[in-house]
Amino acid sequence: MKPLAILALAATALTLTGCEKNLGAGQQLNVVGGYIQMGATADRPAVGYFTVEGGPRDVQLVAVTSDLAQRVEMHESVKENGVMTMKPLLSADVPAKGKLQFRQGGKHLMIWNINGAAVRAGKLPMAFVFTNNNNERILFDLPIKAAPGEASPEAAKK
Repeated sequence: MKPLAILALAATALTLTGCEKNLGAGQQLNVVGGYIQMGATADRPAVGYFTVEGGPRDVQLVAVTSDLAQRVEMHESVKENGVMTMKPLLSADVPAKGKLQFRQGGKHLMIWNINGAAVRAGKLPMAFVFTNNNNERILFDLPIKAAPGEASPEAAKK
């Protein structure tokens, strides 16, 4: 094949790929942000917050894990009889093309005993497990923020 023909064929393929995205090939399930707030004392768990953008189908988040933490649990703060309490979550719904938010005052992660190397690095590698495609896993590093009143891991490096 002539070099010009190969170039034209490659340009056409790239154009068609761009069209597919513009025609709504489908939003993918994705973790898009968040952070971990360290506990006020060493014996207190850290708290994790994040956002998941839904893909083309409804799914459930069934677990969040990390090899560099002793334990990670999903919880939700709820008001019962006028009192705020915290309950464990077995799963959380991620609506198709919608958002699931773990944030202060609502759904959140409780994370016990984060490995010191992860704290010094300022991020915790995590696996988010969903009920689609044989329990799809999304790997995402959540940045670690220092406990209130302490220097951040980034500042400690300087």
